Amino acid sequence: MVSFLIHIGLLLGLIYAAFPILWMLAMSFRPNPEIFDAPPRLFPKQPTIDAYKAIIFTPLRLRYFLNSYIVAFSVTFLTLIIAILAAYSLSRFSYPGKKIIHMFIISTQTMPPITLLIPFFGMIVAFRLYNTYFALIFTYMALTLPYAVLMMTGYFNTIPKELDEAVLVDGGSRFYALWRVLVPISTPGIIATSIYTFLLSWNEFLFALTLTKTNEMRTVPVGILQMMGEHAYEWNQMMAISILGSIPILLIYLVAQKQFLAGMTAGSVKA
Repeated sequence: MVSFLIHIGLLLGLIYAAFPILWMLAMSFRPNPEIFDAPPRLFPKQPTIDAYKAIIFTPLRLRYFLNSYIVAFSVTFLTLIIAILAAYSLSRFSYPGKKIIHMFIISTQTMPPITLLIPFFGMIVAFRLYNTYFALIFTYMALTLPYAVLMMTGYFNTIPKELDEAVLVDGGSRFYALWRVLVPISTPGIIATSIYTFLLSWNEFLFALTLTKTNEMRTVPVGILQMMGEHAYEWNQMMAISILGSIPILLIYLVAQKQFLAGMTAGSVKA
């Protein structure tokens, strides 16, 4: 009986969480005038893919996706490289100021990102990077690096130091021990960090809106906002681009689900 009630509760929770996504999907397949039909209907009278055609065959809207891919993949790659090096240092070496550095990294996670908006805007303008990919990439890295370093440090702490020492005894270097031994073993942690970083970069809205000016530099979240007209909203197209924008994250998570869960939990075993 208890098991049955638990499954019912989980089913209700699933329906509650999935219904907005199902509603968004249904809205993307109906003409815009039918969006506010009363009484509301989940399934459209005459399903149409016109909203998806309007997105796919409009070069400017495809540019939103290109911008998001360029920024998200660049941030993910650069964040991983720096996070792995920093985490290896924090995990394997003892030096003056190590605890202070670690506490500083943790403290950055307590600061709301919106408080950094004006300082970042001032720096980006001062360095003449406004309305460029570099503006978004450098800004997002400042947001993703602290957590990525903490995740990778926690994962490296679960790997015995004897592996490093064995490489050094055999004549290998620290660099070789890191990239040829620790990194392959740390695949779940790296995948979890990559997914987190990509997700944050892909979905970020506030800095993408503030640090870009032209439509050609907008990312998907800001592109959805751009579809709000002065007198009317293209709701079906907004739903369609939202569905298309969710597909990359969904596919990445489905492919790497096991490694993601393993990486998220392994780092909490040992500090």
